[in-house]
Amino acid sequence: MSYETLEIVRDGGVATVWMNRPDVHNAFNAQLIADLTAACRALDADDTVRAVVLAGRGKSFSAGADLNWMKAAGEASEAENFADAMKLAGMMRTLAEMRKPTIARVHGAALGGGMGLASACDICIASDRAVFATSEVKFGIIPSAISPYVIRAIGERQAYRYFQTAERINATRAAELGLAHEAVAAEELDAKVKEVVEALLQGGPKSQAAAKDLIRAVANQPVSDALVEDTARRIAGLRATPEAREGLAAFLDKRPAAWIAQG
Repeated sequence: MSYETLEIVRDGGVATVWMNRPDVHNAFNAQLIADLTAACRALDADDTVRAVVLAGRGKSFSAGADLNWMKAAGEASEAENFADAMKLAGMMRTLAEMRKPTIARVHGAALGGGMGLASACDICIASDRAVFATSEVKFGIIPSAISPYVIRAIGERQAYRYFQTAERINATRAAELGLAHEAVAAEELDAKVKEVVEALLQGGPKSQAAAKDLIRAVANQPVSDALVEDTARRIAGLRATPEAREGLAAFLDKRPAAWIAQG
């Protein structure tokens, strides 16, 4: 896979997607949006990929929207802006709904859409030098396309504050909010990402995809008869699958499961 604005690095079953516009702090433009959407779809369809890490080259993870792109949007029609916004929203959704586990490796600024990307990934590991913000109101707009994922990460109550104040959020505060799962020293960032990736690789790929689907089905739902029945059907349907049988056999035999690479 070759993309104008991305660099894909493969290491066994792990694919690291490097946003590669360091001169503009990996800011979004139409090309990056198209490239990242295509890359997520391709990696999700590749059965040799077990986990995806999203990272940024240079000083920042992503500074959000490219200012030149925003300026052009300000001069475009509403219909043209709607088409652009749908592409951005589609990229976020494609990342958020990948079947594979996804990790955001945030080492610097993750502003606006960059905070959206960090929120759309399943897991966010941040350097203590990372800084987040939903800065859109400073430009007279709103964090609309990223809102489902940021609100999912930090909750409605916190969103009322940060969507309106556009305050900078340091890594420690991001971890307190639930935006970052962990905040670590800059020199420990890659080691922590590797640690989490290695934990992910121990799990069954089909069960991990099913776990993600389970969360989407259960989160923020009342515990109704229908929900209880749905959860029962999900586990019943998985117990007899080859992956589940292999996982149990490996545990009983005290050996690694077949999906765990042996090196």
